[in-house]
Amino acid sequence: MKIAALISGGVDSAVAVHRLVEQGHDIHLFYIRIGLDNGEGDCSAEEDIEMCQFIAAKYGLPFDVVSLHEEYWESVMEYALKTVREGLTPNPDIMCNRLIKFGYFEQRWGHEFDKTATGHYASTIIGSDGLVYLATAPDPVKDQTDFLARITYSQLSHIMFPIGDMPKSRVRELAIQATLPNAYRRDSQGICFLGKINYNDFIRRHLGEKPGPIVELETGRKLGEHRGFWFHTIGQRKGLGLSGGPWYVVKKNIHDNVVYVSQGYDTEKQYGRTLHLDEMHWITRDPELSEISFKNRHTPEFTPASLIRLSEREYVIQSENKIQGIAPGQFAVIYDRQGHICYGSGIITGQQINI
Repeated sequence: MKIAALISGGVDSAVAVHRLVEQGHDIHLFYIRIGLDNGEGDCSAEEDIEMCQFIAAKYGLPFDVVSLHEEYWESVMEYALKTVREGLTPNPDIMCNRLIKFGYFEQRWGHEFDKTATGHYASTIIGSDGLVYLATAPDPVKDQTDFLARITYSQLSHIMFPIGDMPKSRVRELAIQATLPNAYRRDSQGICFLGKINYNDFIRRHLGEKPGPIVELETGRKLGEHRGFWFHTIGQRKGLGLSGGPWYVVKKNIHDNVVYVSQGYDTEKQYGRTLHLDEMHWITRDPELSEISFKNRHTPEFTPASLIRLSEREYVIQSENKIQGIAPGQFAVIYDRQGHICYGSGIITGQQINI
């Protein structure tokens, strides 16, 4: 098979390439280059590209660096900034996969190949209906299906996950055995393609500052000042600058520019069982399930729940467990009860629904 392999310079995508080579595929390597918004700090990209060149040379594979810089900033980060400006919590990684890796890349390069392969920890299965479904990886800590929960069926049908059946420990072992140059390289963290940028500096550069009060929810007492509600998200503990804590962000009033906090980890104000979802997206098809499991943040745990349909796009999750830090704007990712198949996702609205 002719395969376009997306490679990042990290060990996961390198081992994915190694396995594809072992399987005898005709492989072309691609590195998607995205620069920072201020044009600075691109040295990490140079290091990544150099590592990719080593991998390409090791296996004698063609390698191209392709730029989707403008597309990334006009779609993914514009979405993120718009969401933050509205007082909501975005997930750039989810939109990055849909719009960039499996969106623009597919339209311009990937469609010329039989498949596009990545180093994601995920897998695919064929259902009893003959359709392709997104399935979880055996390593629950590394599973990345929640970041793929917004892709389309046509995108899923064209993807390969060569390391999706392996735990991270085995990926490292295989990298060492294959003497890959990045076998001991640390995993990258942070926002999709941008890595560990200073988030507050990034937001400040684009949205500026808008000082306002930090208020204790239960008493109405002003405890301090924030520099803009967009620097804070529901469930946040660090970075509030308040004494006598721990304090947690539990609510934001965007109209009046107020950030509300509550004290103590176990405050009931932090928890909820009902999540109202809008813009529901099913990857393959609507599973028409009532008993599900879900995630509302990147975590190894699946939470059991009931799923109630209000309309074609609106659903309600009724969780069996209390959920901490329900953040409007984030995605709730829907799985089967066993946490094996990832069906899709909806956007948490924060709207209060009585069921």
